[in-house]
Amino acid sequence: MVSDSSKKGRPTPKRKDAQASVKVASLAPASTKAEKARARATARANRLAVREAQLRGDESALLPRDRGPERRFVRNYVDSRKSIAEFLMPTTFVVLILSLIPIPAIMAFGTILMYTLLVFAIIEGVFMNRRLRKAFAVKFPAAVYKGYSFYAFTRFISMRRLRVPRPQVKAGESI
Repeated sequence: MVSDSSKKGRPTPKRKDAQASVKVASLAPASTKAEKARARATARANRLAVREAQLRGDESALLPRDRGPERRFVRNYVDSRKSIAEFLMPTTFVVLILSLIPIPAIMAFGTILMYTLLVFAIIEGVFMNRRLRKAFAVKFPAAVYKGYSFYAFTRFISMRRLRVPRPQVKAGESI
């Protein structure tokens, strides 16, 4: 039991006062609309600068999946070749438009076109991967090729203009 002589000597504070004394200052500093707008503009400019550096192929700005001399070699190897697979995405769009036309012959043509292009793209991708594996082994004898096939294929099927980083070599140019 607590004796009467050990009283705290002050009244119990109201809940509102107790909570106000515990409240911590906000983590974010109070800012005006102009400061927020300036911060957004700065962040946007930084994002655009990083994006431009990525498109240029600046090694420090690239994502980890794109960094390194091996990845650069794979990118340049894929970019130096013209391929049917680059037209897979635009053809898919055309087939989508053709499928909206209610004429069975046109719909069938679109479907056959799409599957034919897909089969040729896969076959071309397999042959390209085999040649790339050999060239990779010559250029980087100590490196393991594992993981580069998927990287090469995803770049291979994307349209040349939409590749990030942008192609550093022209189509048909030897690397």
